[in-house]
Amino acid sequence: MPSQPQTVAVLGGGISGLTCALRLAQAGRRVTLIEASEQLGGLGTFFEHEGRTFEKFYHCMLPSDGPLLGVLESLGLRDEVYWKPTTFAYAHKGRFFPLNTAVDLLKFAPLTFIDRIRVGLTGLYGRLVSDRGLDDVTTVKWLTRLSGSRAFAKFWQPMLEAKFGDRYHDVPALWFWTRFNREKGESKGESKGYIRGGYKRITDSFARVLGELGADIRLRTSVQGIDLNSDGHVKVTTTSGTETFDQIVITLPTPQVSKLIGPALRSQLPALDTTTDYQGVINCLLFLKKPLTPHYWVATPESEHPFDGVVETSTLTDPADRGERHVVYLTKYLHRDDPRFSQDESALRAAWIPALKRLFPQLQQADIEASYIFHAPFVEPIYNLGQMKLRPPESLVAGSVYLANTAQVYPVVTSWNGSVIQAEKTLAAMGIRKV
Repeated sequence: MPSQPQTVAVLGGGISGLTCALRLAQAGRRVTLIEASEQLGGLGTFFEHEGRTFEKFYHCMLPSDGPLLGVLESLGLRDEVYWKPTTFAYAHKGRFFPLNTAVDLLKFAPLTFIDRIRVGLTGLYGRLVSDRGLDDVTTVKWLTRLSGSRAFAKFWQPMLEAKFGDRYHDVPALWFWTRFNREKGESKGESKGYIRGGYKRITDSFARVLGELGADIRLRTSVQGIDLNSDGHVKVTTTSGTETFDQIVITLPTPQVSKLIGPALRSQLPALDTTTDYQGVINCLLFLKKPLTPHYWVATPESEHPFDGVVETSTLTDPADRGERHVVYLTKYLHRDDPRFSQDESALRAAWIPALKRLFPQLQQADIEASYIFHAPFVEPIYNLGQMKLRPPESLVAGSVYLANTAQVYPVVTSWNGSVIQAEKTLAAMGIRKV
């Protein structure tokens, strides 16, 4: 008799979990995908407004996102991605300074002319230099050496603080170098992509294909414990009960994983004793009746702004995907323990929306169709010096327990593309090759 296919539990229905579940099911495994929320997609989850769906947290793709685009190809969605040129600007004392070309940088009034030159040379050097040794040098030290202390304090430091808060001091220069070079080669200007029908279309396609392959998708099912049986099988306890599997792929954030591990499994996991912490994020999404800015992203690093950036995704998306309204996200990275992270929504609106009106005086209350607020506690890993040595391995227990989460993505940029890259690495450790 032929042997029964291996059973595999995939914990977490974000892009990492969906990619792992898809590849495993295609390889003939009996897959059970377990997700605590009522939706698949992780940070790509959605909500409904006026009969349309919108992402709770803004998303886009880059032409260099080959692994993610490859997954979309396997789902039959690659041709549904469309591309538009986008721009970036920097808000300073009520003015907006585009920063998309060398000429823009030369006109960047917040810096002295000499500092503009040094920042420009930093960018050029970053494109040419090898990443060798950058994991053992802080971003602060590297950028200060290249741009000077004055330009670092004025230009680079506020953007680092926007991402990591007061934890930016130990972030390795390799993190910055990788982010800077993500769009290397886009000599014709920055271009971003979106998919017709929104990111819900991606998760719906995953669910459909997984169903056709016989995978069991369980939503609203929280994992309460993970351990090993005496025979080496993986025991997973959820709100629905306890089951055993031949293998398990964990895609949850490392701090959550540490709380779920039982004693038998913990005794074999010294690699998880040192965990990577995460910044969370608050997004205030506004539907507006008219455009706010021609730029996709406006950085707002000055302390007077309660948010760190203004992202107008309607500069990227087609009206067919959003209607005639204009969609703006105000974003703020915070640690989940920061009191501001749990601030009451009415208090947050009372601070953020007037601040936006001060930044954009043409914005009137009548222009705001609606507003929504969303929180996510585990978004951007907080990296430490020498992070390459701190990354958890893909194989936690050989042959049975595997990990694919954003703590491992470094130095690749944290994004859906980065998560797909990590998922493929974990699958390779399981002996699953890309189809």
